[in-house]
Amino acid sequence: MRLLDVEEQRIPFDLDAYIAEVTSGRECFVCRIVREPEPEHPVIFQDGQHIAFLNRYPPLLGYTLVAPVGHKERVVEDFDLASYLALQSFIHRLGCAISKVVPTERLYLLSLGSQQGNSHVHWHLAPLPPGVPFEQQQFAALVTERQGFIDQSVVQREELALRIRVAFDEMQ
Repeated sequence: MRLLDVEEQRIPFDLDAYIAEVTSGRECFVCRIVREPEPEHPVIFQDGQHIAFLNRYPPLLGYTLVAPVGHKERVVEDFDLASYLALQSFIHRLGCAISKVVPTERLYLLSLGSQQGNSHVHWHLAPLPPGVPFEQQQFAALVTERQGFIDQSVVQREELALRIRVAFDEMQ
């Protein structure tokens, strides 16, 4: 199966299980991945300041999460200007790399999370493919509860992460 063919294969998203998992009070999922990467979240890049990894439940191919390595919870207040701008520069470079690897009409950038679950501040980089009808774009393209998420094997996910990493390295 070619990498880009996986878009047609989807798995239903269990919202109740997801809510139970992220509100369970267990360790922060970003801090866990920083410490010990997981096959469900292949790491694209990590240095002392930033980490980028593929979303475990991608409604769009190449959907990537970016976070500071250190645990921060507030998207603006927990950063000084220099570290915030460095993170945004990292996001820009990564967004260019994703768009180079995955056909992208529009790259959606969001910072989502909650003090009740997924409190580690992180950004979502979601590449909308060309040709998606307008009524299926924007928030509709991101709603996994309605459309499920893309079924990818661990090998496919690792291959995609590697391809994005190579493009990211070329952006220097």
